[in-house]
Amino acid sequence: MDQTTTEGAATASRDHLPQLHEPRNPGMELDLDWLARVQANTSAIERRAATLPGRRSVKKDWQAAWLAKAVSLIDLTTLSGDDTAGRVRRLCAKARQPVAPAILDAIGLPGLTVGAVCVYHDMVETAVEALDGSGIPVAAVSTGFPAGLSPLHLRMAEIAESVAAGAREIDIVISRRHVLTGNWQALYDEMTEMRAACGEAHVKAILATGELGTLRNVAKASLVCMMAGADFIKTSTGKESVNATLPVSLTMIRAIRAYQDRTGVRVGYKPAGGISKAKDALVYLALMKDELGDRWLQPDLFRFGASSLLGDIERQLEHHVTGAYSASWRHAMA
Repeated sequence: MDQTTTEGAATASRDHLPQLHEPRNPGMELDLDWLARVQANTSAIERRAATLPGRRSVKKDWQAAWLAKAVSLIDLTTLSGDDTAGRVRRLCAKARQPVAPAILDAIGLPGLTVGAVCVYHDMVETAVEALDGSGIPVAAVSTGFPAGLSPLHLRMAEIAESVAAGAREIDIVISRRHVLTGNWQALYDEMTEMRAACGEAHVKAILATGELGTLRNVAKASLVCMMAGADFIKTSTGKESVNATLPVSLTMIRAIRAYQDRTGVRVGYKPAGGISKAKDALVYLALMKDELGDRWLQPDLFRFGASSLLGDIERQLEHHVTGAYSASWRHAMA
């Protein structure tokens, strides 16, 4: 990560309106011949992923700038069965002011916010109201999240209701059985219908990669969802036994690159589940920069699906400014 890019990261973090810059992915016809040629060299991908944590190191002011960039890319999330309106309002307050004002003033980023707030449908209206005037969009998980096994017409209705309630982004889950059985036409048709139901709301396709079996399946599912018009592809619901990993991320990112090479369209990426440490966020940022370039370091093309990640980043930024680490309980999310 060079100095010029780091300074750009700090500047871009200061003022952003997520999802307003990149044109929508219009999709393309399903190309089964392309899918038949898709390969994934698992051992090579795993070797490359294993080198990532040690290949990039940023310190002092540069580290603070990159951590601030990571904050601007977080979809601050609560997806628990015991969510309440009060918890969501507190989470939205945290989204508006993710890091203590004194710390942000010290690093020169007083207006920093997260990328979005992600909630269940029942909490969309509460979140929209709590974020009014902030420019922070609300993302709703939909389509029978997390399993995606409810009847299709109910999944479509859920999307429509979340959009009507004010969600500007919809995180849908695909039917994993279509991937596991190689029924790419069914996956394409389902994704196309979900994309249409989202209207003007951006759609993130959750692949649930921990349940897809192979990296080749991950690559093919990524391409099919992009062909069908997904604006983002996302690793996980956060509810699977295996969520975001570097090999899966590398596979999906390279599918994004292949799709751009073929169509000229940039599609976003969202790793979700299991990313809780600031040092992990830096590895993912380095991966995006290496594989896709600086343009994918903006909130309209990259998000972290996380909650506890923000607390650790806040602790690291406080240490950068004060020289002391605070207790983790001082950085509650809600």
